[in-house]
Amino acid sequence: MSASGEETTPGWLGHAGRFGGLVLFLIIWLSPGPEGLNPAAQRLAAVAVLMAAYWTTQALPIAATSLLPLVLFPLLGIESARNVSQAYLSDSSFLYLGGFVVALGIERWGLHRRIALHVVARVGSGPRQLVLGFLTATFGLSMWISNTATTLLMLPIAMAMLAALETAAAEGRERDVGIDRRNFEHLAQSVLLATAYAASIGGFTTLVGTPTNIAFAEIWQRQFPDEPSFSAGQWILMWLPFGLIMMFVTWGLLCWNLKTPTGFERLGKDFFRERLRQLGTPTTGERWMMVMFGLLATLWVSRTGLTLGETPFIPGWNQWAAAWLESLGTDGKKLGDYINDSTVGMGIALLMFAIPVHRSPAGHVEWLMDWTTVQRLPWGILFLFGGGFAVAGAFETTGLATWTGSLVSSTWKDQSDGILVLSSAFMMTFLTEFTSNVATVNAILPILSGVAESLQVDPRMLLIPAAISASCGFMLPAGTPPNAIVFGSGRVRIGSMVSYGLVLNLLGVVLMAAYVLLVLVPVWGWGKEPPKPVLPDTPTVSRPAS
Repeated sequence: MSASGEETTPGWLGHAGRFGGLVLFLIIWLSPGPEGLNPAAQRLAAVAVLMAAYWTTQALPIAATSLLPLVLFPLLGIESARNVSQAYLSDSSFLYLGGFVVALGIERWGLHRRIALHVVARVGSGPRQLVLGFLTATFGLSMWISNTATTLLMLPIAMAMLAALETAAAEGRERDVGIDRRNFEHLAQSVLLATAYAASIGGFTTLVGTPTNIAFAEIWQRQFPDEPSFSAGQWILMWLPFGLIMMFVTWGLLCWNLKTPTGFERLGKDFFRERLRQLGTPTTGERWMMVMFGLLATLWVSRTGLTLGETPFIPGWNQWAAAWLESLGTDGKKLGDYINDSTVGMGIALLMFAIPVHRSPAGHVEWLMDWTTVQRLPWGILFLFGGGFAVAGAFETTGLATWTGSLVSSTWKDQSDGILVLSSAFMMTFLTEFTSNVATVNAILPILSGVAESLQVDPRMLLIPAAISASCGFMLPAGTPPNAIVFGSGRVRIGSMVSYGLVLNLLGVVLMAAYVLLVLVPVWGWGKEPPKPVLPDTPTVSRPAS
């Protein structure tokens, strides 16, 4: 099976990608290395290009391509077999595993159908209404919990809603089935891509919404200790408007040429309310899954708590967990190394195996979850995650991320503010399609800080857009976990994700530069008195006025 749950036979594009990817791989590997580039990093670049070509053209099944680092990294001296294999079972993999087990439980007991009918009954069954409904719900949830967790919560609801719409529309279909199938698949891809993209967009609007924002805050505090830190409230004021702009741009893009599938004309809100009445009262299994789903969402949302400015608004339960660890003699400051979202997801998943739902007269117990159901997991997605994590880790250890950032930033002298912001956003957007967002932010932002100092530019104009752009990899399944998760549904074609994602990447870069220069610079006073970083002395480069 491929990562998408379907075995694919490559056509002419796949054959071209297979040959072209190998040619590019050999050219990059065997060419003379650029000055300052580690030979291992050059070999890694060759493997990354090969994998990108195979992922985008499906020259091999997506999951099979994701396993290439296990063979090529050790053979080419990039990473040891022990190190690269560890990337395939990280805590993020188990976060996905735990969340998907809960999603399977929701599907097993039919709760997904009830939730989906409630959603459609409220937002309506029009294609554009459905896409906007899932954009808004996912965006709001992702502001406070991780992008991966948000997508795992929303995906089963989206899949069930699409199944309910498809069944209902089929009952009233009167025209050509082929045309209807094409339009419905367009709608399905738009809804699922809306879920993935909104998870990434909503995450960057708050400090706690994505780890890259937290990484930026730590780097800023370390390199500019004399400057005030960015509060959670200030961050929302700065970036929530841009997040809303990106959400509506995404809505317009996904709804471009989106037609109403045949049979949908009669699907009004009353139709789905009647379907809800036909479902009757929730079963015992549904009630238990409501409890598990609610408990999972609550624990994910409340783990780190919320703050307004510098004042704690809602405390997180990790404070009590830290106290518990300290009582056991564990350093509570290292809490993140012990308890995170994957701990919660796997804990709830395991609990489901211990909850009895029915007992037959013969004494047979039916549990809330069983291993037969778990075997339906799209395991290929774990390989996709692992392949992305392996490449990202190697980018950092070989120095390829740092070298790439240095190379790009060296071309920025004598450029205007607009070009600098555009370049910063463009570099991070497309670099993080292949690398870990957090690792790239940690590697590149200190370099950009030095570049800003040498160019006499307010570092906020480079660092903050770069940090936000690290969350805007919309093009490849391996770009972000939300992309990989919705691709694993089997209803999103790689070509659609690449085409929509490329347009959204480019639009995001342009909108980012315009927003920074036209809104943030005048409103927040960036550039008037640029902060001075704690860095070694660097030569000053003359540049024209913007």
